[in-house]
Parts: sequence; C-alpha cells; structure tokens
Amino acid sequence: MTLIKSISGIRGTIGGKPGEGLSPVDIIKFSASYAAWLLKRNGGKRISVVNGRDARPSGETINKLVTSTLTSMGIDVIELGLATTPTVEIAVTAENAHGGIIITASHNPVEWNALKLLDENGEFLSDNDGKEILSIAEGSDYSFARYDEAGTVRRDSSYNKKHIEEIIKLPLVDVEGIRAADFTVAVDCVNSVGGIILPDLLKELGVKNVIGVYTKPTGLFPHNPEPLPENLGELTRVVKENNADVGFVVDPDVDRLAIVSEDGKCFNEEYTLVACADYVLSKNKGNTVSNMSSTRALRDVTIKHGAEWFPSAVGEVNVVKMMKEKDAVIGGEGNGGVIYPPAHYGRDALAGIALFLSMLAEKGKKCSQLRNEYPSYVISKNRIELSPGMKPDEELEKIAAMFPERVVSREDGVLLESALGWVQVRKSNTEAILRVYSESTDAEKADELAAEIIKIVKK
Repeated sequence: MTLIKSISGIRGTIGGKPGEGLSPVDIIKFSASYAAWLLKRNGGKRISVVNGRDARPSGETINKLVTSTLTSMGIDVIELGLATTPTVEIAVTAENAHGGIIITASHNPVEWNALKLLDENGEFLSDNDGKEILSIAEGSDYSFARYDEAGTVRRDSSYNKKHIEEIIKLPLVDVEGIRAADFTVAVDCVNSVGGIILPDLLKELGVKNVIGVYTKPTGLFPHNPEPLPENLGELTRVVKENNADVGFVVDPDVDRLAIVSEDGKCFNEEYTLVACADYVLSKNKGNTVSNMSSTRALRDVTIKHGAEWFPSAVGEVNVVKMMKEKDAVIGGEGNGGVIYPPAHYGRDALAGIALFLSMLAEKGKKCSQLRNEYPSYVISKNRIELSPGMKPDEELEKIAAMFPERVVSREDGVLLESALGWVQVRKSNTEAILRVYSESTDAEKADELAAEIIKIVKK
C-alpha cells in the first residue's frame, strides 16, 4: 500500500490501514483539512466547492466521503459527477466557487486514486497553500459544523456540454475549416471520462467520422493509461486500418493529449504543445512557457515567430505562474499538457484537440508532414536511486559545483546546457531518487548527457 501527501493533494493505492493506503480515514482527514483552509481563507463565510471525478471504480465511494466531509464542515458542494479535470476547473470559476476537488489519479493505474485540490481560480494550489493544508492535516486542526449549519449538495451534469461550448467559442478554433476538411478521427479514451466528452466535442467541431476506442467510462483501463507510444498499440492499429487522418489519446482525467499520425507513427507527446503553439503564434504574437524538462522544440518554434520562450520549474502551478508573469499566449508541459489562457489556466486536452485540428485543416497537410516541419529532439528520462545516508540537496550542489560554466538555472534542481543539449537533475518529493532528464538531437547523445551525471552521483 502507498500513500503520498504533497502540496497538490493526496494520492495513494486504495485500501490498507490509515496512513498506509488511501483509506476512508485519510480521505476524510485531508478533505476536512482542505475545508478548514478554505474557511480560514474566506473569513469563515458560507462557501462552496465544486467536485468531479474520473471513472475509476473507487471514485464513487471517495466522492461520497469527500462530499459528506465538506457538508459536515458547513460547505456547500456542487457535484459534477463524471467530469474531466479541466471541466472541474472551468466550473469553479463559472460557479464563483471558492475551490474544487478532482477525484483522479491521472495516469496512475486503476488501483490508485487521489484528491487534486483547486483554489478559487480553478487552479492548483501554490506551494505555501499546499503546505498549510498539510500542516492542518498533521495536527488535525479542524472542527465540524453543528447539525443546523451543515452544507448543501447540488448536482449539476451540464458542465461537459458547457465545457465543449467554451472550446467551440475560442477565437482560433476554426469549426468551419475543420468541417470542410472532412477528417476521420480516431480517439482512445482509456475507458474513462474522455469517452463521455471527446466524441461530443469532435461532433461539435464538425468531425463527421469519429472512431471511438475504449470509450465506455468503466474506469477499467484496457492498457497502461499514460499516453506514451508504448501504450498506443490499439489506437495505432485503428488509425491505419481505417485510414484515419489523425488519432488522439488522453489520460483518465483528460488533461494530457498525445497524437498518432495517419501513418500510425506517434507524433510524440512532447510535440503536442509544440504544434499547438506554432498555430497560436502564427495568429497571435507572444511569449511561451514550458517546464525545464520539456523539449526545446518549443523554444525553437517560439523564436521562429519572433517571440521569447521561458522555462519554469516542473509542475503545472509553476508553469501557470510564469505564464502570467511573462504574459504568455500559450504554455504547458511536455507530457502532452496544453495550457491556453483564453480557455483557462489549466492543462486541457479539449483545447489541444481543437487547436490542432484547426491547424491541420488550415495547412491542408498530413499529420506526419506537419510533424516533420518541427526540430527533431530526443529526450532521455532516467532516475538515480540514492543510497541510505545520501542527501539529494547535497548531491545537487556537488553537480552544480563540478560544472559551473554549464549551469543555467538552479530554480528546480540543476539545469545544465552544453553543445550537445541540456540535462536537468532534480530531486523527487516522494522518493529517495534524483530524476535525470536530458535532450539532444538523437537518443545516443541524450543518453550520453544523462550517463555523465549518473556516473558522477554513483561514484
């Protein structure tokens, strides 16, 4: 059993003793701590929270626990039911709610679930806010409302439709162009909430020929739900056999998007944001942001359009913060997460699909031809297991001291750049490991960059 408490929420495997797995006791404790934080933040006035969940079998039970805890704290709850993470995010602001809870473990296997916490802007919590909630949970510093002060529950199943309507209205989404292109689109929804919203989105975008793969929201994932090339065999087959123009795959909560070209080859999730940014920048000049562990192809595309790219620390909240500071017109993460401010400040696969299809329709090219227009980089992702007694911060200091001329940032671990490419070394907040991500023009060079660091630490 595993239970991970972090500033962004609580995540773990279902079952086990309290404190060892994601048990009902832990769910209630953390929900109550979040409620106490909200009440303090809002001066104790009557507040509301939006919640929604992906399709995991454990989600319904967790939802009942979360809702009961919030109402017992005197908070009104707006339940969306089965809903994507970005759908919950837009509902928070549309309802003028004071926060939101999304019950999803993202790309983790079915035995996992989690509570993702949002603020009044429908955005993930800051580092300080997350730490405050952890402190409240640690000290059980919360109290429940009297019977006559309990919160209410309102169920609203309209937000999937409202989310689609918001995407359709985005100024750069070209519904007429997409309809005229007469695309055939395949979509893999891994039997989660994507299956109840993506086919409707594509229909409203003017796509007549939609081939659904794993669209029943049973929560029983037919393959590893992380949208990586090694997990997309069925979608690849369907795209090729049906002569589809493009295939889309999302993770269980639909905030990550990966693409399969018409020839059955993966577009590469790192390039989802690159392509969407290329389209947006061709219409609206402005800056872009991605985290330090994302491909530098976004930097190259941004420079091509006469703008500036900024790297942020890893984590959606850090990307969003820098996007606001730099007035970025688009940003995101290399895991297939597209953040398009006119929609909202959160990763949204629906926005990514709409922007990508608009670009594909405008250019009149095949998906594989579009991919070949972008710089080709390869990222190598590695990890170093730390021996007992090794302190990750000390190891990072040693690495930085060995390569002072190559250090370009210490904001998130150590970021080094050289003629070969870049390598980032950062500690994990949940494991005794260092993550080593590197990128170069081919796999051999990327591995070489990582191997240099791994060798040093292991010595």
